Amino acid sequence: MDEQEVVKPAEPRIEHGHFLLIAGFGGRFTQATSKKIPELWEKFIPEIGKIPGQKGEVTYGICCNPDGKGGFEYIAGVEISKLDDLPDKYRWVEVQPQQYAVFEHKGSLDTLPQTFQYIWKTWLPQSGRQAADAPEFERYSEDFNPKLNTGTLEIWLPVKEQ
Repeated sequence: MDEQEVVKPAEPRIEHGHFLLIAGFGGRFTQATSKKIPELWEKFIPEIGKIPGQKGEVTYGICCNPDGKGGFEYIAGVEISKLDDLPDKYRWVEVQPQQYAVFEHKGSLDTLPQTFQYIWKTWLPQSGRQAADAPEFERYSEDFNPKLNTGTLEIWLPVKEQ
């Protein structure tokens, strides 16, 4: 087993999320193929600002539609106001209001897998909560720049009391 740097984010804040309608590019992934998610972002970034009904510059990475065998859908997208004019090339998902544990990821995107490991393997089992059956997502602030490590990246984990 290779040694990985342990990443321990600050304690999360608990927040009640509001309804989101997210549209962007999506694909199905597993733990083994999740290393290809950055390629999805590379394809999606030029679309930002051109999506009908786009609201703001915040971007989202949505994990949803698990298949029960470790596979999931991932959508790199933005919030939109309506589906009416959305071209077929975009995938979309509704995120319903839900309670979330919100973690802030500091540092490089290279350490994001370790942050997720900490959240799922350490924080969640010790928290007295369990993951809710709802989309989990990353929220990237308007000024997020992965090359400069500036801006804010939050991980929104849907939770419920045990």
